[in-house]
Amino acid sequence: MPTGDAQDTAAAGQPPLTAAAPGPRRAGAWTPLRCAAFRTVWLASVISNIGTWMQSASAAWFMTSLSSSPVMVALMPAATSLPFFLFALPAGALADIVDRRRLLIIAQLWMLIAAAVLGGLTVAGRTTDWLLLGLTAALGIGAAMMAPAWQAFAPHLVPRDELPAAVALGGVSLNVARAVGPALGGLLLAFAGPGPVFLVNAASFLVVIAALAVVHQARTTSSLPPERVIGAINAGVRYVRNARPLRTVLLRTAVFMVPGSGLWALLPLIARHDLGLSALGYGLLLGCLGAGAIIGAWWLPSVRRSVNGDQIVAGASLVFAAAMIILGTVRIVPVIAPAMLIGGGAWIAATSTLMGAAQASVPAWVRARALAIVILVLQGGIALGSVLWGAVAGRATTSTALLVGAAVMVGSLAVARRARLRDLGGLDLSPVTWPDPELHVDVDPERVPVLVMVEYEVGADDANAFIATMREVSALRRRDGAIEWGLYRDAARPRRFVETFLAPSWLEHLRQHERSTEADRVLRDRIAPFVLRERQPVSHLVAVDE
Repeated sequence: MPTGDAQDTAAAGQPPLTAAAPGPRRAGAWTPLRCAAFRTVWLASVISNIGTWMQSASAAWFMTSLSSSPVMVALMPAATSLPFFLFALPAGALADIVDRRRLLIIAQLWMLIAAAVLGGLTVAGRTTDWLLLGLTAALGIGAAMMAPAWQAFAPHLVPRDELPAAVALGGVSLNVARAVGPALGGLLLAFAGPGPVFLVNAASFLVVIAALAVVHQARTTSSLPPERVIGAINAGVRYVRNARPLRTVLLRTAVFMVPGSGLWALLPLIARHDLGLSALGYGLLLGCLGAGAIIGAWWLPSVRRSVNGDQIVAGASLVFAAAMIILGTVRIVPVIAPAMLIGGGAWIAATSTLMGAAQASVPAWVRARALAIVILVLQGGIALGSVLWGAVAGRATTSTALLVGAAVMVGSLAVARRARLRDLGGLDLSPVTWPDPELHVDVDPERVPVLVMVEYEVGADDANAFIATMREVSALRRRDGAIEWGLYRDAARPRRFVETFLAPSWLEHLRQHERSTEADRVLRDRIAPFVLRERQPVSHLVAVDE
C-alpha cells in the first residue's frame, strides 16, 4: 500500500494497522487474530459473509417462488460462480500490479450497489426470475473481482508461519456466516420478505469498506515498472502451466467440487418440495452445514498432526459423498440435519486443505494470479456441477442426481492416487536477488526479445544426471517468464552443454531475476555437483531489428 495512504490515515487520528513481525512461535488455530490488522479484516469479513449467506439462502428460496423449474433454481449458484470464468484471472492480474486494498474497496462498492438495487426492486414487487438471476450474477462479478485480491491480502497481514492458520480462519469466517446467515435470512424472510434481506446484505458491505479503510498493507516494492494487465495474465497462466504442485491442487479441486456442488445446488428443492420445510427450516439445514464446517475447522489442526493432505481430502470426499446419499434417500429431517453437520465438516476439511496447499506453493509476485486460477477452478467446478446436477434432476429426480454425484465423488479418489498433494509447507518462497545483466545496446526494453545462453562443462559420468536435472530447470525458466527453452550438447566436445531460453523482452528478463526464490536456488544447487566450473559463462543476446 502506498506510503501516502498510511500518512492520510494517521493524519485523521487513526493510526494504520500493520502486520505483526514474524515470530518464532508455533502458530495455533487462533493465533492470527492477535494481529490487529488481520483481526479487523477478519471480523468485517464475518459480518459481510453473514449478509452474503442471508442473501444467498433467501435468493435461492425466493427463486423457488418465482419459478418451479429445477434448472432455474440450480442456476442460482451458477450465476454466482460463472462470472469467475470471465473476471477471476483479470482480477488476479490486477491484484498483483495495483493496490489490492483499493481494488477490494471498489469491488465492495460494486456489490453494495447490486444488492441495494435488488433489494429496492424486490421491496417494490418488480423482481422477476430473470432479474433475480441477473443481479445475482452482478454480485458474482463483484465477488470474482474481489476474491483473488482477498486471498492474496491475508499473507501480508500475518507472519508466514501463521499463514495456514489464517487460511483456516478464512474458512471459519465463511462457515460462521454459513451457520448463522441462512437462519437469520430465513427468519427475516419469513417475517419481512426477501427485499429487506437483500438490503441488509448491501449494508454489510459497508462494514468491510470501513475495515479496509483503516488497514495498512505493506507492499513489495520493485524498481521495475508495473506489468501490463495482458502481460500479467499471460505470466500467471504460464506460471500455473509450469508449476506441477499447483497443477495437482487444481486437479484435486476440480474433482472434488464438480460432484460436491450437487448438494448445494439441490438442497433448496429438496427442502421445499420433498421435506416440506419453510424458509426458516431450509436456513437451519444450511446452518447445520455451516456449523459442521466450524467444528471441522476447529478440529482440523489436530488432524493434520497425524495425517497428510491427501488423506484429509480423501476422507472428506467419502464423508461428503455419504452426506449426499443420505440427503438423496432419507426424508426424515432429524436424520438429514446431523448428516449436513458432518458434511459441513468434510467440506471445510477438503477446501481449506486444498486452498492452503495452493497458498503455500506460490511466491508473492504471482500469488493473486495463481490463486485466481485456483478460485476459478473451484467456482467453475461449482458452476459446472450446479448446471449438470440441475439438468439430471430435471430429467430424472433430485434423488437420482445426488446419488450419481456421490458415486462420481467416490470414483474421483482414483484420480487422487495419481495426483498426490505434496507437502508444500516447507517451501521457502522468499525472493533471491540476482545481479542484473549489463545492457550497452540501445533497444526498446519492452519489445525486444532476449536470448539467454548459459554454458556448462559437465563431468563425463554425470551427463545423464545433468540432463535429467535440467529438465526440471526448464519448467522453472518457463514458469518465471521464458517463452522458449532448449538444451544443446556440443558435438565436438561432449562435455560442453549450452542452455538457451528466450524472454519476450529485456524488461521481462529483469523480472525473471526478481521472481527467483530460495526454493529455486535449491534446484540450481543440485546442478553444481555435475559441472566442472564454479561459474558458468552467461550471454544475453538482444534481437536485431530488420
